[in-house]
Amino acid sequence: MERKEFLKTIGLIGLIPLAAACKENDVTPSNQSSSGTTSGGTTGTCTTTATETAGPFPTLDPGSLVRADIRGDRTGIPLTVTITIQNKNNNCAALAGVLVDIWHCDKDGNYSEYGGTGMQATNYTTNHFLRGRQSTNANGQVGYTTIFPGWYTGRATHIHVHVYTATGNSLLVTQIAFPEGTSSAVNLVNASTANGYTKGMSGYTSNSSDNVFSDGVSSELSAITGSIESGFALTHTIVVNG
Repeated sequence: MERKEFLKTIGLIGLIPLAAACKENDVTPSNQSSSGTTSGGTTGTCTTTATETAGPFPTLDPGSLVRADIRGDRTGIPLTVTITIQNKNNNCAALAGVLVDIWHCDKDGNYSEYGGTGMQATNYTTNHFLRGRQSTNANGQVGYTTIFPGWYTGRATHIHVHVYTATGNSLLVTQIAFPEGTSSAVNLVNASTANGYTKGMSGYTSNSSDNVFSDGVSSELSAITGSIESGFALTHTIVVNG
């Protein structure tokens, strides 16, 4: 089964030391969609970030991958990722001490911990690159050093995120979308053959056609700054019902 068909079939889905760890497949995320009031002395609304699929390549044992630098042996254009977790149930205040797992494909569109199948031919079952866990600091933030993800058929560029309480209860499974357009980082990176991004944009699936993001990315779209020469920085806020 092709991974695009699989996704259509299932339809869903610094820093302080780690306080606790759990296996991702030990918990079941709940759907979240509501609004609240922002913190920090300002008035407004915030909406819980959309729930998305974790598959078909979720991290098998995230508690064993507590690290900020998740590159492993993967090469590509540098990307720093800063994620802020807010608690909708506490006026959107920063949520400290929760676990945040991220994972994404390499520049060629392959995931670690999987492979050797029709869904991903290249076998990386003994590798753990581009996966990591951190615990949010007092500002509700985690940070990662990684590379700019590539893409594969049927999906726009994206990063997977799973947020847990410190005791291992699932708060949210979601994905981070990337801004698109002629001058976007996505276009610039995929034109950078000198850095090993050889696919270009021919056959790329945009956010609006993606089988996960096509219903909208208003709560999942990140902000990206930087350049090919200096690398890129991604920032994103995720709102959970903490």
